Amino acid sequence: MAEPKSTKPYLLRAMYEWCVDNGYTPHISVVVDSRTRVPMEYVRNGEIVLNVGPVAASRLRMGNELIECTVRFSGVAKDLVIPVATVAAIYAGENGQGMSFEPEKKEMAEQASGEEVAAPPDPKEPPKTRGKPALRRIK
Repeated sequence: MAEPKSTKPYLLRAMYEWCVDNGYTPHISVVVDSRTRVPMEYVRNGEIVLNVGPVAASRLRMGNELIECTVRFSGVAKDLVIPVATVAAIYAGENGQGMSFEPEKKEMAEQASGEEVAAPPDPKEPPKTRGKPALRRIK
């Protein structure tokens, strides 16, 4: 007998609908890997949080394997592709209500097999200044 499909994409769609029906803004937390297509300059500690509400995300399509949409970052539209397996949580931005997910077996098996997954680049560090900070008191 075939293994049943994951409940995760169904729960993601249900929580998204619950957020929208109650006037909340749905956000998803995504663990970025080599399959995830998001602007890397917004990734922090290998994770990105995205507003996927109807006002912020256009052409949102939440399938069983991928979440696809167009979102604006600093006024520039970007097409995003997010594997459902990489979604760590979905929640309402206003009150934090939602659900989080354990890493899926498929991901854990890839890591255990030693398959190399490209890590996202580290964010650029701010330039270091020399000398004492220059603070002025303004009256």
